[in-house]
Amino acid sequence: MVEISGKVLDRNIYADGEYLERNPLWHADESPFKVVQILRMLQIQRLHPNTICEVGCGAGEVLKLLQERMDKTCCFWGYDISPQALEICKGKANENLQFKLADLSQEENTFFDLILVLDVIEHVEDYFGFLKGIHQKSHLKIFHFPLDLSAQAVLRKRGLLKRRELYGHIQYFTKETALETLKDVGYELLNYFYTPRCIELAKESIQKLAILPRKMCFAINEDLTARILGGYSLLVLAR
Repeated sequence: MVEISGKVLDRNIYADGEYLERNPLWHADESPFKVVQILRMLQIQRLHPNTICEVGCGAGEVLKLLQERMDKTCCFWGYDISPQALEICKGKANENLQFKLADLSQEENTFFDLILVLDVIEHVEDYFGFLKGIHQKSHLKIFHFPLDLSAQAVLRKRGLLKRRELYGHIQYFTKETALETLKDVGYELLNYFYTPRCIELAKESIQKLAILPRKMCFAINEDLTARILGGYSLLVLAR
């Protein structure tokens, strides 16, 4: 907990209900987009996991949609530290889809074929400790990093502040820093690609106007477009 100009900031907004108040859908509307990216990675790598865990599962919609698209024998577990998120998940649970209010890194004798860490790292204060804590909990991990650090985001006064205030982002990444972070903790990078959040999930008018320029620039130089115009995320498969 820190105090800035008399205002006390408690980062435990996920447990006290503040995050739900800011984001009533808990980003469930973004789940179909994320599922497409996950299935794309699994198909590219020809992976067929039998047990899948999502850390920071939120509303549980990603796991629900994955269960509908994958082999019926696959078992899914969702972990989250938010009581409000787990309440949302309750109605989605079934024999092969379970949810738990817990920190996976603190669980003993727990192991999965694949762990999903989707748009979570940017919320974690000790993200190095978190990454170390889940390292031995599965054979493979799929990470999804929002690449908040871009030239246009930094140049706009509130470019990063909006992500901090509305979405609780306290860590900011580029493609390069995201990949180096994983390597620093000891992960082996197997594959990665950009995901077009700015194209598929554009809601505001200004975001929609930027779709065509981003598409054109991305077709020419993916890395430069992500660094300058932003709006992309990074999906990483690691071991």
